[in-house]
Amino acid sequence: MEGKRVWVAGHRGMAGSAIVRRLERERCEILTVGREQLDLNRQAEVEDWMAEVRPDVVFLAAALVGGIHANNSRPAEFIHSNLVIETNVIHNAWKVGVGKLVFLGSSCIYPRLAEQPIREEALLTGPLEPTNEWYAIAKIAGIKMCQAYRRQYGCDFISAMPTNLYGYGDNFDIQQGHVAAALMVKIHRAKAEGADSVELWGDGSPLREFLFVDDLADGLVFLAKNYSGEPHVNLGSGHEISIRGLAELLADVIGYRGGFRFDPSKPNGTPRKIMDNERIAAMGWNAPTPLRDGFEQTYRWYLENLDTGSLRGLPAPH
Repeated sequence: MEGKRVWVAGHRGMAGSAIVRRLERERCEILTVGREQLDLNRQAEVEDWMAEVRPDVVFLAAALVGGIHANNSRPAEFIHSNLVIETNVIHNAWKVGVGKLVFLGSSCIYPRLAEQPIREEALLTGPLEPTNEWYAIAKIAGIKMCQAYRRQYGCDFISAMPTNLYGYGDNFDIQQGHVAAALMVKIHRAKAEGADSVELWGDGSPLREFLFVDDLADGLVFLAKNYSGEPHVNLGSGHEISIRGLAELLADVIGYRGGFRFDPSKPNGTPRKIMDNERIAAMGWNAPTPLRDGFEQTYRWYLENLDTGSLRGLPAPH
């Protein structure tokens, strides 16, 4: 990374802001641009900006993201916006001669009933989870674009597939956010209101793997430095917990003493999802942050920013 001009596309998002924090430890020039100056959905704007700035390295973390409710209620937005962003950035990275591009995917690319832990080879071997297939299809297209540009033009474009993320800068919105952040908000509010119980979607049985977002950023920088290959690489923590177990862990972290009411009429999503992280582990990287430590740090940050009026996109502490 030393001496390189490194563009973090999506630097205000949860993953992108973590990548920026991690890159501050490198001897590189960090490039960022806000949506008010550059709309990644507009091809001409992306083409002109990248031709002018000419980054050496790109971390493509920009995406339209959300939980089950957001994916179910806005499928056209999720598939269209993500396909357009990927196409514009990846194609123009080739045009301007970007030396390295790291595409940030998602573990939802894998079949709903993939063998667990999920190996990279499981891609396209079965039906997707219906509640987020629009987002998943867009992310699969991004992986294939990186592979295609590598095959045809020799571009050093790689893809990393993170598991479920949590941490600073998450979307703490009960309706639109991911499960960990939404649960944290629900339980925090229940404690503040003195509620006897918290209602949660599904029956609490699905198993999930969670990765602290700053660990994600460290893994992505590791891959940028150490990996150059066509196959995508899983990036996870290697540990799983049920949604019920997560709720209980968060209740303990938050100090909530009430109970939980599960609504089995609401969708559970994929029954189990844990990544096989052997590929990146064999390269010498493992996620360093234990789950409880990560959620304690996240909750402290949430409390510190609770009175700002908007927890979405706030800068995380250094």
